Amino acid sequence: MSEVKKIATRESYGKALVELGAEHSNLVVLDADLAAATKTGGFKKAYPDRFFDCGIAEGNMMGVAAGLAAAGKLVFASTFAMFAAGRAFEQVRNSIGYPHLNVKIGATHAGISVGEDGATHQCCEDIALMRTIPGMTILNPADDIEARQAVFAAAEHDGPVYLRFGRLALPVIMGENYRFQIGKGVQMTEGGDVAIIATGLLVNQALIAAEQLKNEGISARVINMATIKPIDREIIAAAARETGAIVTAEEHNVIGGLGGAVAEVVCETCPVPVERVGVEDVFGKSGPAAELLELYGLNAANIVAKAKAAVARK
Repeated sequence: MSEVKKIATRESYGKALVELGAEHSNLVVLDADLAAATKTGGFKKAYPDRFFDCGIAEGNMMGVAAGLAAAGKLVFASTFAMFAAGRAFEQVRNSIGYPHLNVKIGATHAGISVGEDGATHQCCEDIALMRTIPGMTILNPADDIEARQAVFAAAEHDGPVYLRFGRLALPVIMGENYRFQIGKGVQMTEGGDVAIIATGLLVNQALIAAEQLKNEGISARVINMATIKPIDREIIAAAARETGAIVTAEEHNVIGGLGGAVAEVVCETCPVPVERVGVEDVFGKSGPAAELLELYGLNAANIVAKAKAAVARK
């Protein structure tokens, strides 16, 4: 059996930027003294005259990005998720979101899987923050193939986009024929007993959970929800009607992220039991990423448990 290929989505982001640079002469990339970590360094090497290091001043970087976008540039501004969504929130809201400027925020090192960097850098609140900004599109890809396509889709989209990438290398689960589309969830398995709606690194764990549930006589539908906003209401409503139970899975606080977005749609369209897998409203801690994901229940075993709980509530 061939070894599963693993690639961090931040790597995918960096490679996609270099490819985009060849296609768009008006593309500029900004970073906040983290080009080696966010992987924008490849773009810097290829197009040094279109790369600007703004230093450890993320709020200022977002203001610079807004100004460049207002002047007609296609702008990607990159830093860690904690600083992109957290430290620079006011500038993102007022300077980018309010005038609906064409700035793409490449936020890497999101979630618990940042690992040893610890709680100060493990941003599990960024999706919630970005969801509250009117007109902000939020993309959280599950693997290398989806991440690269998401970057290209963001470049073609007119308006602000928040792209969420991770530090941890993830299995490549999408086929070469996969085509990403903003605003569309993708059903990855058939199932009639429960629907598991997952995003980011939890998509692979959802697929593993579905196999385990199948062995126990529970038919689980897995939906990859790479676009958190605008959420695919149709695929959620259909899953609620056709399965009668839903589990959400995300590497983010259970408050305000995918779980909240899905619950809102379910309540408004077809109320059914919803169970959420995510960070249970606590801060992270320093440690190896794989161990932390187990510690916080961001795994297939917890998805299986939540699926059984949701089915029992039907």
